[in-house]
Amino acid sequence: MFLKIVAPLLMLIPQNLVRSSYPCTDLPLQIRPAEFRDLAELADLLADSFHRRQGWWRWLFPLLRAGIYEDLRTRLQSQRDRCLCLVAFTAPTAATGRVQHPELIGTIEIAARSNLPWRLNQHHYPYISNLAVRTDYRRRGVALQLLSACEEVARHWDSSALYLHVLADNCAARRLYDRAGFVPSGRSGGGSRPSWQRSTRLLLQKPLG
Repeated sequence: MFLKIVAPLLMLIPQNLVRSSYPCTDLPLQIRPAEFRDLAELADLLADSFHRRQGWWRWLFPLLRAGIYEDLRTRLQSQRDRCLCLVAFTAPTAATGRVQHPELIGTIEIAARSNLPWRLNQHHYPYISNLAVRTDYRRRGVALQLLSACEEVARHWDSSALYLHVLADNCAARRLYDRAGFVPSGRSGGGSRPSWQRSTRLLLQKPLG
């Protein structure tokens, strides 16, 4: 199996528990929790994935990236319970054993959320966000392996299902999640969209057997 989890996910999940649920591609990966040394590359990846550089946006891009960097740094410092950012790196293949500098090529976040966070004793459910893969590594199974790692985290949290949102008009993302086994959810979960967002957000779930 090409998916290799390094480090015990901040003690949230035993190393031997994590596995890939999907057929492997030709791309070997190492997946581990994000660390402070990853902040610069992680901010670059997220900024490039969710913001444009064209037109007048190019003037705002450095500010947007700086905001992402500070948000990541604050969340890593807070060490919230049941909140985890995973990063995927390239790894040398077993066939060649070549030693090379690993590249950060993908990231995903999973956190325990509730419908009414201001109320006590609310049921929490694992929610995925900020899935991003470097442009030159897309369509090579990286996103599927990151989703698979989140499934194992959710199972370790004794969760029965995994949730995420997708924009209704994001056909590529909807195909990805369909391939990963996500289906429309009948529950509410913050599906209302901001006024600036034209497309409806769909809440998807994947039952964890």
